[in-house]
Amino acid sequence: MIKIGIIGSGSMGTGIAQVAATAGHEVLIYDNNPATLGRAKDGLLATLNKLADKGKLDDRTAKAIFGRIYFVENMLDFTDCGLIIEAIVEDLGVKKSVFSQLEDVVGGSCILATNTSSLSVAAIASACRQPERVLGIHFFNPAPLMKLVEIIPAVQTDAERVKQARLLVESWGKLVVLAKDTPGFIVNRVARPYYGEALRVLEEGIADIATIDWAMTGLGGFRMGPFTLMDFIGNDVNYTVTETVFQAFYYDPRYKPAFTQKRLAEAGWLGRKTGKGYYNYAEGAQNPEPNRNPELGQVILRRILVMLINEAADALYLKVATRDDIDLAMTTGVNYPKGLLRWADEIGIPECVEALDGLYDEYREDRYRCSPLLRKMAAMGKKFWT
Repeated sequence: MIKIGIIGSGSMGTGIAQVAATAGHEVLIYDNNPATLGRAKDGLLATLNKLADKGKLDDRTAKAIFGRIYFVENMLDFTDCGLIIEAIVEDLGVKKSVFSQLEDVVGGSCILATNTSSLSVAAIASACRQPERVLGIHFFNPAPLMKLVEIIPAVQTDAERVKQARLLVESWGKLVVLAKDTPGFIVNRVARPYYGEALRVLEEGIADIATIDWAMTGLGGFRMGPFTLMDFIGNDVNYTVTETVFQAFYYDPRYKPAFTQKRLAEAGWLGRKTGKGYYNYAEGAQNPEPNRNPELGQVILRRILVMLINEAADALYLKVATRDDIDLAMTTGVNYPKGLLRWADEIGIPECVEALDGLYDEYREDRYRCSPLLRKMAAMGKKFWT
């Protein structure tokens, strides 16, 4: 069983380490900040003890998992690792520097993976002398609980390395989808309208945050409304991903960030982690009640939903991923109640096209352009799923 190296001891790095160690691997976690590394060690031990206390692991298993994880302060300890997963700050320059250094440490057969959620894997791989062994392995937070993993080959990646990585991650009990190396991959691309269109509805004064959240959860069946979810993720994190995707898509208006979210991030109103975001999380705080008008709720739900469907259809049209992987990614990566392509079939693809064309006619913004695939399928009477 190969040894796994993890770079970065934040919540994602330690979460991935827990997954690999639970599967029986020896895992080395490296961080260039000893204090952060120490806190990660204490935190992971506390997490495993809590799982044991709750009966989700027996005490012996928890100790064995922790015993397979080593916290190291030098990347030279990665010498005999078979897979390295980098989970550090989303900064291309920093990642390229780390990957360049790694090649002087590990053996020629070691796979080098980045956990980036939105940066170009090809650009990261370009820092290496052997770029064919570099790929993306994108886990979702918290890694031990979230089943989905996106694997992203760069244009340079050798197909055999992709196969090896997929089999390994699947052996850890994960559901793997393959995504083209484009901004946001599957989930962080297709999910953008869930936030962006909700913010647009808010900024236009059509409804307040509570009403929009109610429409998506109460009528749409989504687990969290967009504003509750942005507060959970963190407005700083969510805004940065949106901005990164927007820039990476050459400022396509479909991914345009909202000033509302930017101002909250600038104010430090980041959501749950700071006690205030769109909602106030202080003890005894009074938050707004939704307007449960079913007609208004359906208008909100349909507008956001057709934008999500349009994005999913375009991802399929541009071969970002397969039909099956797109629907699987959205139901398991962000817990959508249905796959968006299957949902399009239920609504009716002609109806989706009509709704998108209606929005385009109203706003005359390229943001609302209908995917060519939806338009072709509507004209031919086809469905995504038979």
